[in-house]
Amino acid sequence: MSPGRKKSSIAANPVLIGAVTTLVLVVLVFLAYNANNGLPFVPSYDIKVEVPNAAGLVKGNEVRVGGTRVGVITAIAPSTQPNGSVIAVLTLKLNSVVDPVPADTSVMIRPRSALGLKYVQLTRGTSTQGLPNGGTLPISHAHPMPVEIDQFFDMFNQPTRVASQANLAWFGNAVSGRGADLNLAIQDLRPFAVAIMPLMKNLSSDRTDLAGFIQGLSQNATVLAPVAETQGQLFVNLDTTFQALASVARPYIQQSISEGPATLENATINLPKLRPFLANSATLFHALQPGIASLTGAAPDLASIVTVGTPVLKRSPAFNAALAKTSIAVAAFATNPSSTLGVVDLTETFSILKPTLAYLAPAQTTCNYLTLLLRNAGQIGSEGGSTGTAQRVMVMATPGGLFDPANPTTSEPQSPNNEGGPASAPANGGPPGSDPASYLHSNPYPFTAAPGQPKNDCEAGRENYIAGQKQIGNTATNPGNAGAFPATGSTARSGR
Repeated sequence: MSPGRKKSSIAANPVLIGAVTTLVLVVLVFLAYNANNGLPFVPSYDIKVEVPNAAGLVKGNEVRVGGTRVGVITAIAPSTQPNGSVIAVLTLKLNSVVDPVPADTSVMIRPRSALGLKYVQLTRGTSTQGLPNGGTLPISHAHPMPVEIDQFFDMFNQPTRVASQANLAWFGNAVSGRGADLNLAIQDLRPFAVAIMPLMKNLSSDRTDLAGFIQGLSQNATVLAPVAETQGQLFVNLDTTFQALASVARPYIQQSISEGPATLENATINLPKLRPFLANSATLFHALQPGIASLTGAAPDLASIVTVGTPVLKRSPAFNAALAKTSIAVAAFATNPSSTLGVVDLTETFSILKPTLAYLAPAQTTCNYLTLLLRNAGQIGSEGGSTGTAQRVMVMATPGGLFDPANPTTSEPQSPNNEGGPASAPANGGPPGSDPASYLHSNPYPFTAAPGQPKNDCEAGRENYIAGQKQIGNTATNPGNAGAFPATGSTARSGR
């Protein structure tokens, strides 16, 4: 090249630049046009698969293995089977990395989105025999049958769709204007998510057997299937109930809901304090079980009490109203200073009488002497003749009263110390031939079961008469007489 000639540049040639630009554009358009068929000049592995239905599939749809794109559909053609049914045959252009596809590989058409896009999913089998290039997977490998999105939505009939629209409208109204509350709820869900982790671990544990629980629910649903119509009627009845509650929804039910959190908080604080009471109540009822069991026989009497007591209780308000004046009078009496002094005096009086009453009380409570006295007195007043009632009296001569001083040797000898005259000692018989009754029998302090005396020993008026022997004092203290006079019955008679 001569030194005087200038060096030429590609950038200085407009024609060359335009040709290169046109070539690049043609290559890019070619690549874009054939992008769905795979890149040119890249080795591929072609197979065919038979599927029951290719609805929604078009050329260029993806082929995936394990979720990874490995090829595209290059052709879709119908095929008539010997039985007359029509299927679709898909030609797949796969990357060579999946060559060969096992002969037992399964095929499934799956939706890619809710808009209707689909793709072909290959699930590699375990066979050692690979499918040759251009080979065909028969229709028996197209399983399971996919559920189309339109089939899914077909399960919602017209009433269900209308109800779903109504639910969506009500749910929208429910959350309308509550964005701040929802934000707070989402914020509060974070500690809930942390706290629920142990529960999730327990549910996922093999020991929990959640799968068995779900299976049990499935069996339960199977059992309830025959009564599905009854359950449906239940919801109809619930709708009637909710319509009836609509009239009291505001403000009553609304207030119960709004006041529920405060009530729950109060119950959370106070209910644990009831545990000791509940435990004591359980102990009490456990201890009452024998007594309650014994009430079985008394149940008719208790029922009679309720039956008889009900009309009485109905009349009790009027009676209680009449008692108002009585209660006022009793209150005035109780607050009167004189009443207080009287109570004090009565208390002192009974304190003084207490030893005496303790000594005398058994004479009636144990021996029944007062009742016997009144009964015998009544019998005395009821006996008599034609001229009226009177107590019968018999004159008794004193021992030795037949003694004749003029004939001392022929008359009965005089008994010394008898009750017919002065005595220097208790009568205790006399000389031979004297009155055999001249023996003193006296018991000034007989046993009446009083403190210090034999228990249940009622001696007064029941002493045995011992002839020819002086007897002074309690006969029960004599040998062989202890406890000889048991408590006096209501029909016993007093006297010798």
